Amino acid sequence: MVSSESAEGLIYNVKLSSVGPGSVTGQDVVYEPSNLDLAMKLHYLRGVYYFESPAFEGLSVIDIKEPLFTLFNVYYMTCGRFRRADSSGRPYIKCNDCGVRFVEAYCDKSLEEWVEMRDAALEKLLTPNQVIGPELFFSPALLIQYNKFKCGGVALGLTWAHVLGDVFSATEFMNMFGKVVAGTKPARPMSLAQTLTKATAHQELPKVLEDPLSIKKVGPVGDHWTVTNNCTMERFTFFVGPSQLGQMRSTIGDYGPFELLSAIIWQAVARHRNGPEPKVVTVCRKSPQAHIKAGNVGNSQAVSTVKLGGDSIGESNLAELARLLKHEGADERRKIDEAMEKERGDADVVFYGANLTFVDMEDADFYGFEWRGQKPVKVSYQIDGVGDDGCVLVLPAPRHVGEDGAKGRLVTVILPENEVKELKSDLKKEWCIA
Repeated sequence: MVSSESAEGLIYNVKLSSVGPGSVTGQDVVYEPSNLDLAMKLHYLRGVYYFESPAFEGLSVIDIKEPLFTLFNVYYMTCGRFRRADSSGRPYIKCNDCGVRFVEAYCDKSLEEWVEMRDAALEKLLTPNQVIGPELFFSPALLIQYNKFKCGGVALGLTWAHVLGDVFSATEFMNMFGKVVAGTKPARPMSLAQTLTKATAHQELPKVLEDPLSIKKVGPVGDHWTVTNNCTMERFTFFVGPSQLGQMRSTIGDYGPFELLSAIIWQAVARHRNGPEPKVVTVCRKSPQAHIKAGNVGNSQAVSTVKLGGDSIGESNLAELARLLKHEGADERRKIDEAMEKERGDADVVFYGANLTFVDMEDADFYGFEWRGQKPVKVSYQIDGVGDDGCVLVLPAPRHVGEDGAKGRLVTVILPENEVKELKSDLKKEWCIA
């Protein structure tokens, strides 16, 4: 193990180790990401689960690691390392049990003090700041960080390479982690032996009828899977209460929180963007066809693009924008699949931020993760590697917020820094959102 002091002095005594499956996965086992998975390879999910002190009281780090041995028997692909096929260069995971990186860290703030800071940029200190590459052989796709606050509270953070799967896949992984802690023993796959198919196939490539609007080529980045922005990006998080959502609904129309918030932010960004208005936006939601099972990973979320015609977005009716977001999305999944297949899975593209991107995380089961019967008091997820056009995430609010069953929303915005000040001003002036 090694120890170092983190930047800002807030996180200190950082120790690194690795955790892998409790049983040997096998010889020559591989996992092949889909074309849609590979379209997400430059993006990373960073999740943080906040627990009060009773959840982890009296436990050592070994106690926290122990259930991971069982969990990784099922999620064995998260412990592998990326390779490239000799013939095509297509990335795949060699399931060689190299392990997941485990980080132990301490914080000189209490849980209450940390949550009150409400700093989305600072929150990244609670998750490992690592990307895949430049050496694929040594780069883990999953990292877990155990942060202990001075009050005894704990934040469990994870950095999940989006090439493994979307937020719904990542939350299912965490929820299964909690079930293993409670004594569940998920069944290990009966057969793990696999051979490369996509990476070695020399089949005739499908004809792409229409290029996807939701991805943008970058790079080439080689084996260093990270995005280089043309401007400085800034992120901030705000809470929207039930009464504020009610006001939006009475003013705009009978739409859900995601459509209401996305329409408001879409229009505000269009008003202040230095350049063409974002006439095309990307929308991500949980697919109604997605059935995620324990041990499965992958990007199954629905992806669509929404266009506004000749009207100015800044002057548009918010109800019309909300209607477009809810009903007029054009499915992009097949187009992305065909475009990536055309490049044999080796294209370098940006998805989040290729257009202004709205991500509906309301149906992710963030609070299904329990530790010794205790649920997190707050769950936060962010996306790293967002392109210059920005991204907006809409999450359910902490479980204890709201009255009479009404719940608010947590919204994280990642935009060019010169657009953030104007957006904050609009939200405060028009909707009393600080």
